[in-house]
Amino acid sequence: MEKTKRIKPCLLTLSTLFGFAAGTAAGTAAIDYHADIAPLLRDYCAGCHNEFDYEADFSVETFGALMEGGESENETIVVPGMPSESFLLKTIRHETDPAMPPEKEPQLGEEEIALIARWIEEGAEGPAPEDDASILSTLNVPDIPASGNADKPVTAAEFSRDGKHLALARFSEVELQDAKTRKTLRRFAGEDGKVNAVHFSPDGRQLVAASGIAGLKGAATIWNVETGEKVRRLGDETHRDILFDAEFSPDGKLLATAGYDRVIRLWEVESGKHLRKFPSHNGAVFDLAFSPDGSVLASASGDSTGKIWQVASGERLDTLNQPQAEQFRIDFTPDGKFIVGVGADHRIRLWRFLSKTKPGINPVVESRFGHEDAIVDMALSRDGKWLVTTSADRALKRWSLPGLEQIEAYEAQPDVVSALAFSPVDGALEAGRMNGSTERYETADPATVAGKDSRDEPGGKHEPAEGSGEAGADEPAGEVATIAEKEDGPLQTLTMPSVVEGVVDEPGDVDEFRFSAEAGEEWVFEVDAARSDSALDSKIAVLTAEGEPVERVVLQAVRDSWLTFRGKDSTTSGDFRIHNWREMELNEFLYVNGEVVKLWHYPRGPDSGFLVYPGFGSRHTFFETTALAHPVGQPCYIVRALPPGSEPNPNGLPVYRLYYQNDDESRRELGTDSKLAFVAPEAGDYLVRIGDVRGFGGPGFHYKLAARRSMPDFSVSVGGKNPKISPGSGKELEFGVKRVDGFDGPVELVVEGLPETLSITSPLTIEAGQDRAFGVLNATAAFEGLAEEEAKRIEVVAKAEVRGEAVEKSLGDLGKIERGDDAKVLVEIHPDGENGRPAKDGVLEFAIRPGETITARVVAHRLGLESRIDFGKEDAGRNLPHGVYVDDIGLNGLMIPEGKSEQRFSLTAADWVPETVRVVHLRTTADGQQGSRPVRLRVVAEKNVAEN
Repeated sequence: MEKTKRIKPCLLTLSTLFGFAAGTAAGTAAIDYHADIAPLLRDYCAGCHNEFDYEADFSVETFGALMEGGESENETIVVPGMPSESFLLKTIRHETDPAMPPEKEPQLGEEEIALIARWIEEGAEGPAPEDDASILSTLNVPDIPASGNADKPVTAAEFSRDGKHLALARFSEVELQDAKTRKTLRRFAGEDGKVNAVHFSPDGRQLVAASGIAGLKGAATIWNVETGEKVRRLGDETHRDILFDAEFSPDGKLLATAGYDRVIRLWEVESGKHLRKFPSHNGAVFDLAFSPDGSVLASASGDSTGKIWQVASGERLDTLNQPQAEQFRIDFTPDGKFIVGVGADHRIRLWRFLSKTKPGINPVVESRFGHEDAIVDMALSRDGKWLVTTSADRALKRWSLPGLEQIEAYEAQPDVVSALAFSPVDGALEAGRMNGSTERYETADPATVAGKDSRDEPGGKHEPAEGSGEAGADEPAGEVATIAEKEDGPLQTLTMPSVVEGVVDEPGDVDEFRFSAEAGEEWVFEVDAARSDSALDSKIAVLTAEGEPVERVVLQAVRDSWLTFRGKDSTTSGDFRIHNWREMELNEFLYVNGEVVKLWHYPRGPDSGFLVYPGFGSRHTFFETTALAHPVGQPCYIVRALPPGSEPNPNGLPVYRLYYQNDDESRRELGTDSKLAFVAPEAGDYLVRIGDVRGFGGPGFHYKLAARRSMPDFSVSVGGKNPKISPGSGKELEFGVKRVDGFDGPVELVVEGLPETLSITSPLTIEAGQDRAFGVLNATAAFEGLAEEEAKRIEVVAKAEVRGEAVEKSLGDLGKIERGDDAKVLVEIHPDGENGRPAKDGVLEFAIRPGETITARVVAHRLGLESRIDFGKEDAGRNLPHGVYVDDIGLNGLMIPEGKSEQRFSLTAADWVPETVRVVHLRTTADGQQGSRPVRLRVVAEKNVAEN
């Protein structure tokens, strides 16, 4: 008996994508399969029954597949000449169970059913085998005219390995340039849609472009670089959606392709033969990367994971599931020791690459908050020293590898940087933007950026001050005694400064060292382990000579609460949603399961949460507690800090006693390494203990433990250097302070040597306890830029008092200062009613009392910009005193709607804000982030309002 098959009901339709052509069968005209029947199958069946999804082992994608049928042997799908015996007709007439399409899906009309019945009755003729093309090989889409922008966005970029050529991808084409002269050598045109990736073969002779048509197909086109001829095109018949990447293997013999259809495919370059597909991801695959030896392939996906695959077998070696959102880029460091990944969760992650030959876990070495928005691209320098990242926040940053210390934040970009490439010749960085522009950035030698602040976003440089304590764990200032740890014998004694070189050589082991201290003497202990590729996740503690913990603070809970809506990871400083948050005040300590943070900024309403210190980037912890992940519903408490040994009166809430110990350094500068500041409560002998927080140990668990005196100090970096300023407008500068060994005082910033055409916010101070301040460099209408010698006469100086002594540090100049394009919008702060009046020096001045709310107006002079003008959310209002904030802005932030030129806004001062004077401004995200002219804000006591 002939084998017959049955169709399973379709669960998905493509009727919104494909056209209907049954009308061509009017009257008694012969029915054509491709013109009349295929559109119906495409509309109602092909969504589930195709060569990719293959529901019920059945596909309607080709005539041959349709006639072959599906998984059942009880029914024949089509019986030519006999409609009543054909299961296809029975199921669409709902004469069988199950029926097709399912009742919740669009159903065929009577005329459509009649057309299929007549086609079967006439013999169910199909196309000749050579014409039996997939019914999904065409796509009907509206003809959308191109925008008037002559400069197509740069969507991908890469240098050839010899550095001679630079390829820039744009919509439907790739431009090949001479990398030295930037002359266009040729264009590879005719690609389908957006080119998402472009890569040179290792020998530089071929170039591959990944593109395709969304919803239809993906294509990897290989071109001959020398002749411009197309070598071959891969993927048209196999990839069902646009490709996001196509990567040559290191030996150039293989090509890996992947895209929106979630499938990774491997090809033989010379023959174009398809070798295998990988089981792949549950979301689009955005990036691929071969390991340096070509044996392993890494992939980054929209399913919030990266995956590691063995190339030879297709076996999955690991799933990197730590990310919390889509992953857009992944790569191996050139030495093959690490994997780097970035994505929509704003973070850079570094995994140690261990699963090279068999499945295994690749542990996270670093997870660094990189940007305020999704990280859309990254590039690794060929020598493995640098990582550059770019984000939807229009920031461009350079990081060290493998330490992921921020080295430089480049000037604010005029548009999102969408493509990055390092030159293998001189290490320069090529950046391509969505507005079609490109720019070259020089990258300095590591020696020129020694002492760079790794936490702050600004890109300035500073040298460590003498005795500043910035020398690092393995290079304490002064004469340093180096001690080799001994496993046997009496406890070794530490003096200051000294460095112990040791190993936690077996699981559960801890090393202890003795030291003597006078009452009130301040010691600092710092570990260098993970930063030096040790497997040790260190934890240090100071104990009494008898081995008892030393109490550092007593925390009494004064208000109980819990985390609402969502949990928290171990780094985020924003959106701490807490029950009864209106009962809480800024600068209060919040205790959450052993972690202590401090509240920095109020929520903007019920659908937002607190920001905790420092208000940006990775959150800081206090009393050297360790940042942890917390689930929804986690109990938390507002606590007050009491001296060690305190016995507070019971109030029904917990009391927590914290001791001198540390897991991860509290300001998040040392990764997983530890740092502990100890103040001796009394004269005597103490022990410092070091071990692995997990209880692990072994030969690879080496460390350096530095012991030194506390040396409070600071350094300041400047963000926004090399500004381009529109005449009559302003550019914002950001000053970030790195605080060393507990220095917490204010830092005054002075800018000297400005010409008459420029002015800057003055006075400008980073407040005590805060980590940054903002100023505006304003240009007159006559500003035409500065000559090099004029720019070099400008000097930024930072001043502070450290332990009673005045400290002054030069931060250098502001770099190249050029005239920007004419502004498309100028924004100004204006008075509102009785609020705001000019002071004697002509500066507009506002006064506010603690606990008061006042209003002001922001006015936009639209000079060609018609769109909405945004000024930020919790960061609206720049350089405001801590505790004064822009109020009542909701979740959309402060903005002037499209078609409007003015907006009233509110300023509120918390009850505790001290009397102070700040020069403040607004900064719009529109038109290159124009800054308003600063105004003066006075926080005054009631009795002083009339006087001011």
